[in-house]
Amino acid sequence: MRFDLITIFPEFFNGPLDYGIVRRARAARLIETHVHDLRAFTHDRHRTVDDRPFGGGEGMVMKPEPLFDAVESLFGGAVRPEKTAVVLLSAAGKLFRQETARRFAQLDRIVLICGRYEGVDERVAEHLATDEISIGDFVLSGGELPAAMILDAVTRLIPGALGNEDSAVNESFRADESERVSTQGATGTPQTGRGILDYPHYTRPQSFRGWDVPEVLVGGNHEDIRRWRRERGLEKTRRNRPDLLGG
Repeated sequence: MRFDLITIFPEFFNGPLDYGIVRRARAARLIETHVHDLRAFTHDRHRTVDDRPFGGGEGMVMKPEPLFDAVESLFGGAVRPEKTAVVLLSAAGKLFRQETARRFAQLDRIVLICGRYEGVDERVAEHLATDEISIGDFVLSGGELPAAMILDAVTRLIPGALGNEDSAVNESFRADESERVSTQGATGTPQTGRGILDYPHYTRPQSFRGWDVPEVLVGGNHEDIRRWRRERGLEKTRRNRPDLLGG
C-alpha cells in the first residue's frame, strides 16, 4: 500500500513514520510513504496556500488550486485510479472508526490531505476528496496528527505488518460479528452495536502493591478465561463507551 501525505509541514512526519509498526512495515516494503510539500504546487513567488474567506469571518482558508494540483500530479491527471482514496482531514468530517480503517486497508493507495488554518475550500471536499474524516469531537491545529494516526491504524491491518496477526482481531473494536450484533446491554436485552472494548490485560508480577491478578487468569481453564474476558470487555464498554452498544 502507498500513502501520500500532503502538508505544509513535511518535516512533521520525520518522527511518526520512523518508529514501531509503521517503521517495520516500511522496512519490509509492505507500505510506501511519500510526504509532499503543498507549497511546491503553488504558482506565485510567495508560495501562497491560503486566502481570506468569502463572506467575511475570522481566519484564513486553504486555497483549492494547490490541493487539486498536488493530488492530480500524483495520479498523472484528474482521473483517480481504482482502489484509491483521497482523504481530507477535517474537524467537520465523518468520525474515523475501526471499520473505516478496515475499509481503507483494502485499498492500494491513500492520499491524506492535512488541512490547516480556519479550514479548506469546500470544493476540495466536494470534488476532490473521496472521504472527509475527523478523528474526534475536538479541534486540532492541523491534519498532520490525524493523518499519522490514520496511517498507523490502517498499517497494522495490512497482512504481515504485525508479528501476530491475531493482534489485529483480538483487541478493542474487534470485528467479530457475534460481538457486534449480540452484545447484551446493562439490562440483559440484546442490542445492536459497533463492537466492544478490549478485555483487561495483566502481566507479571502476579501481585503488585497488594493488587492481585484475577484468579481465573492463572487457573489454566481456557473456557473460563474466555468467558471472563468477554464479560470484563462488556463491563468496560458499558462503563467507558456505552455508545458502542447501541440502544
